[in-house]
Amino acid sequence: MTKRDVLLSLLEPRHSSRYVPAAFFMHFGAAYREGQAAVDRHLAYFRHTGMDFVKIQYEHSFPPIPEIKRPEDWAKMPLYGEDFYAAPLKVVEGLVRAAKNEALVLVTLYSPFMSAGHTTSDQLITEHLKADPEAVKIGLEIITESLLTFVRGCIGLGVDGFYASTQGGEAHRFAGTDIFASYVKPYDLVLMEEADAACPFNILHVCDYCGGYDDLSPFLDYPLDVVNCSLALGDRVMTTREAAEFFGRPFMGGMDRHGVIAYGDVAGISKVVTDVVAEAPDRFILGADCTIPGDTDWDAIRAAVDTAHRSGA
Repeated sequence: MTKRDVLLSLLEPRHSSRYVPAAFFMHFGAAYREGQAAVDRHLAYFRHTGMDFVKIQYEHSFPPIPEIKRPEDWAKMPLYGEDFYAAPLKVVEGLVRAAKNEALVLVTLYSPFMSAGHTTSDQLITEHLKADPEAVKIGLEIITESLLTFVRGCIGLGVDGFYASTQGGEAHRFAGTDIFASYVKPYDLVLMEEADAACPFNILHVCDYCGGYDDLSPFLDYPLDVVNCSLALGDRVMTTREAAEFFGRPFMGGMDRHGVIAYGDVAGISKVVTDVVAEAPDRFILGADCTIPGDTDWDAIRAAVDTAHRSGA
C-alpha cells in the first residue's frame, strides 16, 4: 500500500493497514512562506520525517484593519478575490505537482471566525459578537465568500483535501448563548461542505490555541472525515478511543504538542508513541493536538513517525 492508500483506507469501516500512519505540523519561518522556498521546505520536511501526508501551512492571513473598531464597522470588510490568494495558491500548485503521486496533499484552512480575528484580534471579534452579532454577521459573510475563492482555487489545483481549523466554541468564549451556533458554525459549514463535496480526505481540527472546551458536541455534525483535537475536555482527559467513538470517525492526535515530541529524546519519544498506539482506536493517525513548536528537531519527529509505523505493523 502507498501512503495515499493507507490514509484513504482509514475511511473504510472495515479498516486494515500494515502500519499506523503519523503526521506532525510546524510553521517554517518567514523565509519559507512563499514561492519555491515554501515548496522546497514542505517537501524536505515531509521526506525527512517520513510522515504520511503533506500538510500545507497557510501563511497568508488576512491583513489587520484598524478601522474596524465597533460591531457596525464590519460592514467595511473588503472582499478579497483571486489576486489576494495568488501567493498561497502558487505554493499549493507546486506541492500538488511535486508530491501528489507520493501522498495525499491537504491544505490548511482557517475558519471565517479565525480570519475575522486576524483582521482585528481574537479579543475584539469576540467582544463584537457578544455586543451585536447581527452587525458582525455582515463581515463574516464577506469573509466566507472570500475564503470560498481560496477553497475553490485549491480544489481546482487538485488538492486531496483540507485541514480545516475552527475556533469559537471554547468554554470561555460564548457560554450560555447561541452565538457559536448562529454566527460561527454556519460559516464553518459553508466552507467545510464545499471541501467535503469535492475532496476525498478532509480533517476537522478543533483548535484549542485560545482556550479549552467543555463540550465538543457542537462539532458532531461537521462533515469532515477525520477529527483532530486536544483530548482535554473540561476537567478530564479523554482517551483516543473515546474521542473516536464520540465523533464516530477516525481520530488524529494522541500527543501533546508541548510534551515529549517538542523536547524529548528519541528513546523517550519512542516510549510515549508506543504507549499511545497501543491504546489507540483501529482507525487512527498519530499526531499532536495542534501545530508543534517551529524549533522542534526534525529527527525527533522522524522518531515518532518511525515508531508509529513499527508499532502498528
